[in-house]
Amino acid sequence: MAFKMKYTIEQRYLPKGTKRRSGIKNQGIDFIVAHDSGNDGSTAAGNVNYYTNSANVVSASAHTFIDDKAIIECVPLTEKAWHVMYNVTTDNELYGFDSNDHAIGVELCYSYKKGNMNNKESYKRYVWYMAYLCYKFNLNPMKRISGHNELDPNRRTDPYKNALKIMGITKDQFLKDVVKEYAECTVAENLYSVYQGNSKLKDFPDYVSAVEYAQKWSNVNIRKITDGSWVWSNIKKESEDDCPMKLETWQKSMLTDGLNKLSEINGVDGTPLINDPEGWTKKVNNGTITAGELAIINFALISRQVIK
Repeated sequence: MAFKMKYTIEQRYLPKGTKRRSGIKNQGIDFIVAHDSGNDGSTAAGNVNYYTNSANVVSASAHTFIDDKAIIECVPLTEKAWHVMYNVTTDNELYGFDSNDHAIGVELCYSYKKGNMNNKESYKRYVWYMAYLCYKFNLNPMKRISGHNELDPNRRTDPYKNALKIMGITKDQFLKDVVKEYAECTVAENLYSVYQGNSKLKDFPDYVSAVEYAQKWSNVNIRKITDGSWVWSNIKKESEDDCPMKLETWQKSMLTDGLNKLSEINGVDGTPLINDPEGWTKKVNNGTITAGELAIINFALISRQVIK
């Protein structure tokens, strides 16, 4: 499994052993704190330069600044950054840890009344980087991203009540955008394996090719490389194809969005690929959809064959 690197991440680290960058290792990454710079019109490079020049003046810091042109990591992701007050305990209540010890702080740069930044481009990079971090540290985007204003509501408004509000983006939309970006950027090679019994015959990058190959053999099944679940079989007995899949809330949300989009796409015969999105969505949400049914949806998308 790989992640699509749509943007360049630049490392421009602050001086080590200073107030802003102590060099102390963090204790592992368990969540992400979404910030904004709070400085209308300031760029990522401008903020990093300011932090560098004032490295021994104050201790406040963050790992990463993002604007419409750059993603700059100024504190290594393996080190602590001082981005949430220790004496505010909301992070401990939500995650069991202090943010500075177990979270990455990401700052969004924006323009409101000052500067000429393209907020749309800044937001795209911000969302992508959040998805990248979730992939890198195996975090659930819907559960492991908190706004600074949520952790320190009496003092902070970033980003949900400041930069994102200026951009007209709600917390719910932001998290859904991160989930969508995660799905679009998660790329796997050799997604499917054809098995005869417990012996692997061959790997394939797409479902259709795997099925075409599998049909040449008897007593075979196709399994997803990512989790080993069966998605196709010519073995005439009950298989995992018929078992309901356990899906996280964010996975259900992603599938529901995908089903709605399928209903807007026509197949080779000119009719919608899926003519009962409500019925399929109900299966997803009530936990009865099976691996085999997901494979049918996937096949429809790839082959443009209509789901009856």
